[in-house]
Amino acid sequence: MGEGLGPRMHRATGPGSSGPSTGPGGPPVLVPLPVVRATSSFAELSRPVVARREAPPPRTVARGVVLFDLDGTILDDLALISAVAADVMHGAFGTAADEARIHYLATTGMPFEAQLAQLYPDAPAALRAATARSFHQRKVAEAYARAEPFPDVPKLLKRLAADRWTLSVTTGAETEMAELILEREGLRYWFEDVLGSADGTKREHLAEYRRRYPGARMFLVGDSRFDMEAARDAPGVVPIGRASRFSGWALTPNDLKRWGAAWADYRLGELPEVLERLARRPEPRRTGRARRPSTR
Repeated sequence: MGEGLGPRMHRATGPGSSGPSTGPGGPPVLVPLPVVRATSSFAELSRPVVARREAPPPRTVARGVVLFDLDGTILDDLALISAVAADVMHGAFGTAADEARIHYLATTGMPFEAQLAQLYPDAPAALRAATARSFHQRKVAEAYARAEPFPDVPKLLKRLAADRWTLSVTTGAETEMAELILEREGLRYWFEDVLGSADGTKREHLAEYRRRYPGARMFLVGDSRFDMEAARDAPGVVPIGRASRFSGWALTPNDLKRWGAAWADYRLGELPEVLERLARRPEPRRTGRARRPSTR
């Protein structure tokens, strides 16, 4: 089996702090993390593919391809989405809201259906499906309606496009919703393609992008363990991480580097220079299955 996600206990952090939070006069809040298997088949699940769009033919690009995750990478929405997920999981399964929120964040990067299958394997499938439907509906109304891009994103995309990088999106969110949000925020213009849950899993997205851009240097910019591992295991794809830190949660650059990121930071302002450096490196030769980094 694969390795566990990390420490069995998560110290919930306070706003802007790297230290543990405390209840009123109480000790640090310790929340047990779920054990997530790197090789779990749940990580391969996606929402049902209704109809595959016609795939464009392969083509060459000027510099290389930079793929962006949406939630937590382009959009500063993890706090909003995790609050919705926690409330939905509390109502459906009785998990305490604070614990459910940490469990959601610890498994983000999977489609929500896969997260529920991982976290509640003994729950009836019909209950998990109904919970997922409720989450997707509420995520639109309560999270996406208020979410905004990270402040560094618009300038970053303009800079990368000027540097002749080809930009695309890979997300576990609904494909149509991702398109609408990018249009709403004036960002869709910069991206060649958007692949979402209707187009398969993130690993399938990477395989499809490798088909569309054969031989191109390719980078995946994401914010989760599963983003890093999917890129690390895909031939010719280099993982890049956006770390996260907000009230009750912290995923550090070192966490992402342990899971395969070639570079990670809380902000992406230096990404153009980082890509220049990484693009000059020779691509590693793969002689077998990549060695997994140790977890905390």
